[in-house]
Amino acid sequence: MLKKIKILFCFFITSIAFSQSVSSTIDSTQIKIGSQFNLTVKAKVNKTDKVVFPESPYFGALEVLESYPTDSIKTDDKLELIKKYGLTQFDSGRYVVPRLQIIINNKTVLTDSFGVVVNNVVVDTLKQQMYDIKPIIAVEEPADYFWLYMILAFLLIIGIGYALYHFLKKYQVKKNEEEALLFASPIEKAIALLQNLEKKELWQHGETKAYYSELTDITRNYIEEAVEVPAMESTSNELYEALKVAVKKKKIKLSNDVLDKFKKVMANADLVKFAKSKPLDFEIENDKKMVDLFLVSLDKAIPRSEEETENLFAEELKRKRARKQKLQRLGIPISVVLFLILMVGVFVVVSKGTDYVRDNFLGHNAKSLLNEDWVTSDYGDPAIIVSTPKVLKRMNDERIQNNLPSHVKSISKFTYGSVLDNFSIVLNTTAYKDSTSLDLDQALEQDLKILESYGAQNIVVKTDDYEDPKGLKGKRAYGTFTALNPLEKEDQQMGYEILVFAQASGAQELFLIYREDDKYAREIMDRVIESIELKKATP
Repeated sequence: MLKKIKILFCFFITSIAFSQSVSSTIDSTQIKIGSQFNLTVKAKVNKTDKVVFPESPYFGALEVLESYPTDSIKTDDKLELIKKYGLTQFDSGRYVVPRLQIIINNKTVLTDSFGVVVNNVVVDTLKQQMYDIKPIIAVEEPADYFWLYMILAFLLIIGIGYALYHFLKKYQVKKNEEEALLFASPIEKAIALLQNLEKKELWQHGETKAYYSELTDITRNYIEEAVEVPAMESTSNELYEALKVAVKKKKIKLSNDVLDKFKKVMANADLVKFAKSKPLDFEIENDKKMVDLFLVSLDKAIPRSEEETENLFAEELKRKRARKQKLQRLGIPISVVLFLILMVGVFVVVSKGTDYVRDNFLGHNAKSLLNEDWVTSDYGDPAIIVSTPKVLKRMNDERIQNNLPSHVKSISKFTYGSVLDNFSIVLNTTAYKDSTSLDLDQALEQDLKILESYGAQNIVVKTDDYEDPKGLKGKRAYGTFTALNPLEKEDQQMGYEILVFAQASGAQELFLIYREDDKYAREIMDRVIESIELKKATP
């Protein structure tokens, strides 16, 4: 009996072991430095088992280039999980893929380990054929349609503003014709509005508050237009006191009894509007009659000539309305245009970045560039190494490249800014076909002529030999000149330095131009000069 139990126990343990198994393989045991080989791990488990594969940037001394997604194959009630890793090593030698831990249902299973040989890449620099460095070939810059899109967007925005202006103008003309607001006098306007108010039958339908609000507004508007008292912004008491002052000042023959009755109507209106009072029907009718009496009595009492009565108010009303409508026609389209331009500006900043905006729209001031991270690069052939606030831009001039002198192999030109900016840089390099001796004095004279071609006038020139603490030797010209600034319409005082260096098979010329009154631009120029290094020309 005990023997049978042992056999059944062994069978149970064996079935568990066979139900969960892990295997691993690699596809190569020898690779070149930096080449990838693949490690594949397979786990055969039940469908309900939980399996966790290792994730790490390194397996031992080997770097994991990529951990591929886990694949799976279903067979009956079993599941085969396949995990693949891309490994490499960037130093030669013998390495070991260590045993990896695979966790199945909180139990750890180890994979096999493998040996891998990483071989050096043999580079023969003696027997293989070598070629000269090819000259620089000018390549056309890819077309950039961004500015075209900006122009089209600007024209579209202007078109929207123009269309909106004409739409508002047409709408205002039509509204003026429909409303027919050109009354002969304020009293006629007030009487017409009161008649329209009665036709609405507001208080008869329970809208007493709306009725009193419109009734008092009509009265206040008349007082403002006829007596020139700020009635719309005043309280009832303030309006009453202002009317008493105006009656006395303008010698308006209006009885105190009429004024007092008008004050009582305004008080009733305040109670209805603010205290939710509900007057009786006859009280409402009496208030309406008192308003009519007040308006007619006041209008008759105002001293004015017959000509004023007929013409003055109508013309003034026309002018005020026309002025208001003109402001609307201009203000609304301009506001819309400015908003759309702002949105385009935000889009440019988000899509192109702040550097692009400053380079192409706002410009850099010398102080901000002095504090930014500078760029150190070599330019041209023979190369000159220089540090600048921004990368110098290569200028391709096909006319120069197609008409090179017979002894010149290539000419390269790099620039930043223009002659009227706070500072600008022009860098020329010339490579000769053979050992050519360059006269530095003649080169400086030629460079000064180039400076004149940039628009420089009244050039003050000083020349001397140049040598820096690093032993770099050449020739220098420096001084000042004036240039007409078209924006300020006056001469701008500029400073400059020209450095010329010569080698057996090449030459470098560096133009540094800055505004003389900008101390930060001067600091930029000094920093650029201190960074200069030369590379030997290739014969």
